[in-house]
Amino acid sequence: MTEARRSAGPNGEAHAQHAPGTPCWVSLMVHGLAATQDFYGSLFGWEFQPGPQQLGPYARALLDGYEVAGIGQLPPDRHLPIAWTPYLASDDVDLTAETVRLCGGTIGVGPLDAAEAGRLAIGSDPSGAVFGIWQAAEYLGTALTGVPGTPAWNELLTFESASVAKFYETVFGYEEEPVVSADFDYVSLHVGGRPVAGIHGVGTALPRDRGPHWITYFEVADTDEAVVRLVDLGGHVLKSPRDSAHGRVATVADPEGARFCLIESPR
Repeated sequence: MTEARRSAGPNGEAHAQHAPGTPCWVSLMVHGLAATQDFYGSLFGWEFQPGPQQLGPYARALLDGYEVAGIGQLPPDRHLPIAWTPYLASDDVDLTAETVRLCGGTIGVGPLDAAEAGRLAIGSDPSGAVFGIWQAAEYLGTALTGVPGTPAWNELLTFESASVAKFYETVFGYEEEPVVSADFDYVSLHVGGRPVAGIHGVGTALPRDRGPHWITYFEVADTDEAVVRLVDLGGHVLKSPRDSAHGRVATVADPEGARFCLIESPR
C-alpha cells in the first residue's frame, strides 16, 4: 500500500509551505456543481465543505477530513473548457504573474485574494495550457497524498517539450531532466532535486478539441475497478487501463468532459 503523506490536519495544524513551483492544489470549474460533487464523491469517497467564493460557488473536497481538491461552479455565461487545473506554489503571486507575461504567457484571472486562505492567479503558458498560481496564507494546499482518492501527479500534454519547458523553468525555477529517447519526448520538472511534474510532447497526438493542457493523475486502489465504477457513474474511458513504469493507468473523463488519469501505483 502506498504510504499516506499528511501535510496538515483537519483542524488546520501548521505544516511546511510548498516550495515555489511545486503543485500544491488541483481545482475543477464546472457547470453542474452538485452533480459533479456526487460523481467524485462516489468515485473517490470525497466529502465537501464550502471554500472561498471569490470565483463563484466553490467547495473543497475532503478525504478522511483532509482537503485534497476543489470544485467550483462556472458562471452560466462562461463557456470555458472543463478541465482540472493544477496550482503551482509561489512566494509572490504578483511577481510570478508578471514573469508569466514577460515570458510569453498570459494571466486570465487575478492576482486576487481568496479570503484569508491565500492569493491566486490563473494563467496560461505560451502554448495555451492553463495553470494556477497559489501564494499561501492560512491555507497551504493539498493536505493528504499517497492514498486512493488523492492527486498523485500532474503532467502537461503539449506539442513538444523543449520550448515550453524553458517557460516553466524561467517562471518557477525548475530543474529539468529530459528523458533521452528517439521516440519519447518527455521532461521531468524538479524542485530541490525531486520530480514534481512532467511535460509530455505528443505532437499530432494532442486532442484537436483541447490543445495543450495539464492533466492530473489520481491515485486509486485498483484501476480496473475504478474504471468500471466511473462508467457506472456516467464517466467516459478515453484510454483503457494499461501498465506503465509507474503503475496501471487509465485516461478518463467525468460527465462534463474533464479529462484526468487514474493510477494504481505499484505496491
